[in-house]
Amino acid sequence: MSEESRLGTLDGVKPSLEAPPIDAPEPLVSTLAPDSVHDLRGGLIEELRYPNSAALVVAGVPGAGKSTTLRRFFGATSNIETPRHGPDGAIVLDSHQARISLRRRLWWLPYPLWRPVVHTVHFLAIHAALRDTTGPVVIHDCATFRWTRVLIAHWTALYGRDLHLIMLDVPPTVARAGQYARGRRVNRVAFTLHVRRWRQLMRTITIERRRPADGSRSVVIVDRATVNRMRRVKFVA
Repeated sequence: MSEESRLGTLDGVKPSLEAPPIDAPEPLVSTLAPDSVHDLRGGLIEELRYPNSAALVVAGVPGAGKSTTLRRFFGATSNIETPRHGPDGAIVLDSHQARISLRRRLWWLPYPLWRPVVHTVHFLAIHAALRDTTGPVVIHDCATFRWTRVLIAHWTALYGRDLHLIMLDVPPTVARAGQYARGRRVNRVAFTLHVRRWRQLMRTITIERRRPADGSRSVVIVDRATVNRMRRVKFVA
């Protein structure tokens, strides 16, 4: 079995139905060191390359495929309680790690009651990793709440790092199917708000500003097909 098959791809949830990018996709390149806004939806890239001290946020609405992307490129499985150490020494932080850790003590409570505790533990882990390590830090975050984007940007600047984003842009129907596939569904009203804020963020970055937002050094916008064709994400000195 190939390495790609073992780790899984984003096509496993539902065939790609992404809307075309607002602008024509960037020309085919084999390796890209992102330094601005790069719209790679519908494009083809083999490798993204970031500085070794980067903080990299993998963003998307619930069900977009963030955890699958983390597993594909960094080997981050969803059944562990502690941050994963991926290629190039990267520390990979997924909020599901905090959820698994807390479930043993709070299983008897309905999850919505202790969801805020999960997010608090997740962000404490993000802060500790950015503060206490020198290598790359990879972060799972929806990016649909501006306060989380501002907080992560503040911490990365405080500890002398550059912030980079990979934005996984998929249609709401595909994201919803992803939620059902993973067995973790988001309340319909909450999901609608996620989608609304995501679309506004995309408009801000691609149309209004045409530059990274909230203190980030670069933004790479991808769809599922682009991620499935990409071979690696590297961190280099």
